[in-house]
Amino acid sequence: MPDVYIHHLGRLDYQRAWDLQGKLHREVVDRKLARRQNRSKTAAPQHHHLLFVEHPPVFTLGKSGSTDHLLLSEEELEEQGFTFLKINRGGDITYHGPGQLVVYPIFDLDEFFNDVHRYVRSLEEVVIRTLADFGLHGERDPGYTGVWLAGDPARRQPKRKICAIGVHLSRWTTMHGLAFNVRPNLTHFGHIVPCGIAEADRSVTSLSVELRRPVDLDEVTPRMEHHFREVFGFTPTTVPPKRILTP
Repeated sequence: MPDVYIHHLGRLDYQRAWDLQGKLHREVVDRKLARRQNRSKTAAPQHHHLLFVEHPPVFTLGKSGSTDHLLLSEEELEEQGFTFLKINRGGDITYHGPGQLVVYPIFDLDEFFNDVHRYVRSLEEVVIRTLADFGLHGERDPGYTGVWLAGDPARRQPKRKICAIGVHLSRWTTMHGLAFNVRPNLTHFGHIVPCGIAEADRSVTSLSVELRRPVDLDEVTPRMEHHFREVFGFTPTTVPPKRILTP
């Protein structure tokens, strides 16, 4: 059973979190290559990582995204306190901000399963099970990644996206992950075409909106961590934030 270090990092600047992902990704890949060269029982075990974090307001554009889906000018971004970054995950544009639970698995899939499609479906499954804990039925959409809540045409209620997923893999080692809307400012999604999806029958929602009560990240995080362990089948070790954030 793989060993996974759990990191609860609190609120962290996106660039700093991205740099940390890159650092951990290199360490995981280096350890993988060293283990291949040293096939003896004394080879160091692999260490995987699961990062739970919340970001200040930021828009990120994936490799397949279009800058046309950002609806603010550079001046408006600066005036309103947003950061904008082009990054190396898949997918289009999305928003991260306070009240959103972002999770970054740094997993060597050689120790789990070598299947990108299954990996993305597994991330969705974690969120679907977390939603079920709150009495909500999350579902997949055949045309898009992420997790949705079904619409109701009779009530003119669109299908609502509650979790975005975008990943990057190199040497079968993962980066980036999922962004689960717990209690973010949903008006900020109005500054973009979220994930490049402009259909009128689709919108963005949050756990707090659906439950009609405020929900804090602390209420959601342990449930999601539990379902990560269930779905991916690993042994967790919690690591103090100061250790991993020390340069």
